[in-house]
Amino acid sequence: MNAADGYAAPGTEPGGRGEHRSARGGIRSRLRVRTVAGQVFVFLLVVVLLLVGAALAALVLQARRSATSEAVGRTRAAAVVLARAPGVVSAMDGPHPTAVLQPLADKIVKEGNVDYVVFASPEGIRYTAHSPELIGKHVIGPFQNALEGPTTDSFQTPLGRVVESGAPVTRPDGSVAGAVGVGITVAHVGSAVSRQLPVLFGGAAAALAVGTGGAALARRRLRRQTHGLGPAEMTRMYEHHDAVLHAVREGVLIVDGDGRVLLVNDEARRLLELPLGAEGRPVAGLGLDPELAELLASGRVVTDEVRRAGDLLLAVNVRPTAPFGGGPGGVATVRDTTELRALAGQAEAAQARLQLLYDAGLRVGTTLDVVRTAQELADVAVPGFADFATVELVAPVLNGEEPPPDLGTGQGLRIRRVALGGVSEDRPFLPVGSLISALPGTPEATALETGRATLAADPRHADVWQAHTPEGADRMLSYGVHSLICAPLRARGMTLGTVNFWRAGSPPFEKDDLSFADELAARAAICVDNARRYTREHTMAETLQRSLLPRGLPEQSALEAAHRYVPALHGVGGDWFDVIPLPGFRVALVVGDVVGHGLHAAATMGRLRTAVLNFSALELPPDELIARLDELVTRLDKAETSGGEQDAEGERAAVTGATCLYAIYDPTSGDCTMARAGHPPPVLVEPDGGAAFVDLPAGPPLGVGGLPFETTELRLAPGTTLVLYTDGLVENRERDLGTGLEVLRRSLEGADARSPDGVCQAVFDALVPPRRTDDIALLVARTRLLDPGQVAVWDVPFDFASVSRVRKECADQLAAWGLEGLSFTAELILSELITNAIRYGAEPIRVRMLRDSSLVCEVSDGSSTAPHLRYAATTDEGGRGLFLVAQLAERWGTRYSARGKVIWAEQPLTAPEFHFEEFDELLS
Repeated sequence: MNAADGYAAPGTEPGGRGEHRSARGGIRSRLRVRTVAGQVFVFLLVVVLLLVGAALAALVLQARRSATSEAVGRTRAAAVVLARAPGVVSAMDGPHPTAVLQPLADKIVKEGNVDYVVFASPEGIRYTAHSPELIGKHVIGPFQNALEGPTTDSFQTPLGRVVESGAPVTRPDGSVAGAVGVGITVAHVGSAVSRQLPVLFGGAAAALAVGTGGAALARRRLRRQTHGLGPAEMTRMYEHHDAVLHAVREGVLIVDGDGRVLLVNDEARRLLELPLGAEGRPVAGLGLDPELAELLASGRVVTDEVRRAGDLLLAVNVRPTAPFGGGPGGVATVRDTTELRALAGQAEAAQARLQLLYDAGLRVGTTLDVVRTAQELADVAVPGFADFATVELVAPVLNGEEPPPDLGTGQGLRIRRVALGGVSEDRPFLPVGSLISALPGTPEATALETGRATLAADPRHADVWQAHTPEGADRMLSYGVHSLICAPLRARGMTLGTVNFWRAGSPPFEKDDLSFADELAARAAICVDNARRYTREHTMAETLQRSLLPRGLPEQSALEAAHRYVPALHGVGGDWFDVIPLPGFRVALVVGDVVGHGLHAAATMGRLRTAVLNFSALELPPDELIARLDELVTRLDKAETSGGEQDAEGERAAVTGATCLYAIYDPTSGDCTMARAGHPPPVLVEPDGGAAFVDLPAGPPLGVGGLPFETTELRLAPGTTLVLYTDGLVENRERDLGTGLEVLRRSLEGADARSPDGVCQAVFDALVPPRRTDDIALLVARTRLLDPGQVAVWDVPFDFASVSRVRKECADQLAAWGLEGLSFTAELILSELITNAIRYGAEPIRVRMLRDSSLVCEVSDGSSTAPHLRYAATTDEGGRGLFLVAQLAERWGTRYSARGKVIWAEQPLTAPEFHFEEFDELLS
């Protein structure tokens, strides 16, 4: 570059410095430093330069550290790898190490991006070098460190800082064969600064460009906000503002910091009656009320403060001028509100009534209890509308029933006071629960007949009312009660009762209050009727549910049982339990729960309980019974969702969500089999008092389908307590399921010392919350075992000749039990059952007799073919066996087991009088 290049004259070449200078001059004219936009641009320029400098310095330092670190890592890794490379040791120990190692060093330098690689002997003699004349010469520097282990050194050279790493080359026996050193110049590693400089300078240029544009945009925006007005235009605008100031119908008064008037418009002169020439005079010397003058000159913030000025009521507003660019002082505005005050009073009263109706909508009807809703009505009316309020309802409404359509009687309708509220506790009224007769002529009777609120402006002249209750009337009048409004509670075309609003200390009621009393009573009547309808439905559902639940537990000797059931406080659910005696003195225990509340849940519970009773009569195992119950629920769901009745939301009712647990206990062996469908697991309390949950697979809830149900079999010792329950016992809003189960388990520990009824009470005391949100059913059963002397078993050979022997042994056993009177019928029954088992069944055949509350004869065989009872014709040779069994036994049946079937027949222990003529007739 020559000297002329730096001193070219302006305009000597196209696009030269002259054109650039003119462009820069245009920018400077737009962004002068005296303007706000120019100052912002200069500040932005300085900030960008500082940021670029700091970023560049940080980038250089970071790049230097990164390059040094990378050079150390690269050389050290290369030295260690070369020291351990195959053939290096043998080359150093060979006759010509340079011939082998020099090509390797050149290859590493070329491909490994390092500056040099040196292999040397233990004495420091070079085997390789980047210059041939250095081969055979001694290595320069502290060479011995590389023989002891990997080392890294950094030193400065004319070409820059060099990083060199060395590593010893060791033989297999650990001796040192030599050393290898790898070096690289740091400048050859790092180039991050050069790569990132364009980005850095480009970002700085972009920031300056954006700053320049922003500054120019700010200048244009400022000019646009002032609309480009010059002095003349601003003067004309001031004149317009002055004209408007004096033309408005609101007084304006501007006062300086010394309390002197700077400006006053015509409306302020009229309202404040200011003299001419008020400008420049102190406000206190204008003849105003001292308090008003002090307020106008105060300069503090005042909003719509009403002050009297002569016969006018003025609303005064004061704002200080300092925050808005003016000096100390304030601006006050005044307006006449004399006529508005009367209208405002009426509006406030109307607003208070609307607020009271709004509060009534929120506070009345928070529960579905009739009495509570009536009390909420009395509370919300006091003291906003009345000093005292009483609510009386027709008696059927309290029970959830509809009131009679004809409320008129000769003696007046009998209504009961259910709620009372007042501003004080000493209330001169009949207490809650009192019966009141709405005699003709009384405000109550008039309100009930007309269906509209009635005003008794002066109860002292209500002769009928005073004659009906003279003592009560005198007590209220002496207390100061001076006016009464009685409004009927009507909803859905029915009159539910009345509400009385009384005033004693407040101003008397007026006719304008009647419409509000009617509106308040109408809104409350809807809530009362909703509570009445809910009470009716709740009573119906609870009655239905209790009628579907067992009234008591059946008599049986397999276990000692107790139960508890309590419905939810609001909304009856579908929980149920059952104890079902089965043949062979076995007992089935059932607990179930239908999700939901109301009549539908109760009716569904009745369906499922009936189905369980019917399925148990088939003597199905628990898993099969639960499967059939699941299939039944699925069919009910499909039937009801496709064509059944709709609920209140217009949706088809469904019963999916029911759960059930079914268990069978056999007192002859102590075996207990159980299965459950989505129900909580039962708790087993051992005779020693330890309580634990039964590991019973849950299975899906009833109606879900898709998965089989599993059965768990347990052998229970005598005195073991089995606890079955529904989820309402262990889970509620304040307690999760896991916590509830743990509390249940702890409450059952040591339950062996209590009776089942005591266990029920202990569990309820520990778990039942005061406000129940779900039904709770609890069934506690303590097991028993039949005495071995009550059971007799014989194995029967598969031979008809063995029938007579078994009959004789059975007769001997009956004699030992003292049941000789049953021998004849028992032998006939056993003879027929054993003969059928040999003829139609399969081995093994076993006979079992059980004696407890009745006599049970069982014949089991290995065939699963079920016998059928039929009526034989007079010409048939056979076919009367099961018919005879059915006639001689009280009941009989068949159940299946894993190894075949069991045919059983049950007889009462008291032998009936037997008529041989009837027996002959049966045989014929």
